[in-house]
Amino acid sequence: MERGPCVQLLPPHQEVEQLRARLVAKLRHQYQELCHQREGIEAPKESFNRWLLERKVKDRGNEPLLPSQCLTDISMSMYREIMNDIPVRLTKPKYSSDARKQLAKYAEAAKKMIESRNATKESRQIVKWNVEETFQWLRTQFGASCEAYLERLAHLKQQCGPHLTETAKSSVENICSKIYSLSCDYAAKVQQKHWEVLKEHGIEEATEAPPPAPQRRVTCYPLQLYVPCPRLPKVDRVIEGETATLKFNGETVKVSVLYFQKLEHLYRHSCRDDQGFCNFLARAWCLLRRYQTFFGVAPTEGNGLQGALPIPVFQALHKHFGVTFECFASPLNCYFRQYCSAFPDTDAYFGSRGPILEFSPLTGSFEANPPFCEELMDATITHFERLLTSSSEPLSFAIFTPDWRDPPIPFVLRLENSRYNRKQVSVPPLKHEYRHGFQHVCPKADMYQRSAHATLVVFLQNDAGFSRWQPTDERMHALLDAYKPASHERDAESEANVTVVVKEHNRLNKLSDKEQLERVAEASNS
Repeated sequence: MERGPCVQLLPPHQEVEQLRARLVAKLRHQYQELCHQREGIEAPKESFNRWLLERKVKDRGNEPLLPSQCLTDISMSMYREIMNDIPVRLTKPKYSSDARKQLAKYAEAAKKMIESRNATKESRQIVKWNVEETFQWLRTQFGASCEAYLERLAHLKQQCGPHLTETAKSSVENICSKIYSLSCDYAAKVQQKHWEVLKEHGIEEATEAPPPAPQRRVTCYPLQLYVPCPRLPKVDRVIEGETATLKFNGETVKVSVLYFQKLEHLYRHSCRDDQGFCNFLARAWCLLRRYQTFFGVAPTEGNGLQGALPIPVFQALHKHFGVTFECFASPLNCYFRQYCSAFPDTDAYFGSRGPILEFSPLTGSFEANPPFCEELMDATITHFERLLTSSSEPLSFAIFTPDWRDPPIPFVLRLENSRYNRKQVSVPPLKHEYRHGFQHVCPKADMYQRSAHATLVVFLQNDAGFSRWQPTDERMHALLDAYKPASHERDAESEANVTVVVKEHNRLNKLSDKEQLERVAEASNS
């Protein structure tokens, strides 16, 4: 059904985006310091990014990046990840000597923690007794196998873990609450700055809500913002070799020339309020800055959030299953020009239909490769099952997710047990690849990354969807064949993989209205 424009989100502006970037970087640093000062550990890797994702599942605030209106202060994602690294972060050892050192390190850290905290007498006794028993065992076991050390570590964690968790509970909860409180403060500052900028251009807050959209079926279209956008400040563009650099107020963002051309293409076919491209460079700068802020400051941080399926897999999904839409993408990594993304305020001008949890198609065939956040993944399957239940028209979701079995995550178990599960297959580790999360800036030689874990592919379909896009053995074989690294190597021999994406956009754009109604998802604003 037709959707009205989004009232809550404000149009992006470079000055506001710079302020948001500074505050998010400051919040990341404060999170690192709190973990170090209160628990003596480094902030868990990528946990801040997963916190942003988890909070946005529950957030009802108007700030697109910083959580500001959640029902609870404590994020279970952040709480869980900090607890997993207490009293010391554990890694999978390669050699028995490494396993021995890790066991000793855990025992020593557990003893130090229980002695320095306000733990109960019973907890102190249990932890100290198990630690001493471990050290005695280590003194008599110099040539034990790696498996023996790991079994001893698992036993020690089982005995001491509950007491260490109870001892650290209030401290870790305070970290989670503090970070959320700071986020709320920073979100208010960004919102205030945003309206100051808009009011300088004569744009005031709306006193009345816009009239509701008429209830009629339409082909889905990019999300529209209700608040008008002013003429944005100038952004300078410099092309050097294969890199395009956008500069504003002393700050630069970079993207490969081919992906810059892709952004131009998406903007031309999606943006309704700027046919003359007056604001294109400014909006492209805001888009790139937003994702740079979201990814983080470490060299490889955020890579997993934007990893995408290889182009041959998308081609197979389109050819054999009629897929024309991505549920988790961005203007930077999308293959189809129809997609949902995390940041509708910056991405809508480039074709985004908004967040997937707010998108309700009536019919269509979709691909979903959600980022690795358990809460978001769980909310996604709940949303998909609701859509499949409510629609009698053909509806299909091809879901790609890590096949984590040790232990299995609830999302995987829910997928396997879903009554809409028509077919599932596990692609073995190291036998398939993904496109780099930073494909818009990485060298062509690094475009593909071999997957270290198995990938579970599940087709959720209602009866009409199963009848139209049944995952037969022949179709599944073609899909898995496209997943083989050799297919990607052939694809990498082309001048640039993104050229294939642009050609696909052009081909889909040439479809007749009837063909688009048949192939393109229809959406309702539930």
